Amino acid sequence: MNIEKLAGSGRKIGRLTMPFLIAGVILNIYFPDFFSVNGPSAAVWNASLGLTLTGIVIWIWTVALILIKVPRNQLITSGPYRLVKHPLYTCIGLIVLPFAGLLFDTWLGIPIGMTVYLGSRLYAPEEEQIMAKTFGKSWSEYEKRVLLPWI
Repeated sequence: MNIEKLAGSGRKIGRLTMPFLIAGVILNIYFPDFFSVNGPSAAVWNASLGLTLTGIVIWIWTVALILIKVPRNQLITSGPYRLVKHPLYTCIGLIVLPFAGLLFDTWLGIPIGMTVYLGSRLYAPEEEQIMAKTFGKSWSEYEKRVLLPWI
């Protein structure tokens, strides 16, 4: 199994995000009051828990599809891929990190999640060119069908 093929742009996104994540965690440890959301209200906490769990389920579903289909050179167009072209990056950047941060009483998940998402936007075109070369017409048809192609 080719790990680089499975990882897609993940390594590049990880390299971009890691300094922000490390700095954020260190700063949050030393200056917790600055990053606190003052103990999210019960409604925000409950919504954050629901969204974080939903995001984790979508992430697991996406990873499972990648592990099953990528080694077989199959284009993934079902499940979360029906909604967005890059559900793994989108889910982690826009759902899991921001709302998990709120669960832990910090707003740092929001900028770190946005860094993941912006990294995915930066590196997605390269990944999409590879998909277009690999899958040709199937990729073009998929791009037309995906519900939110810009995410």
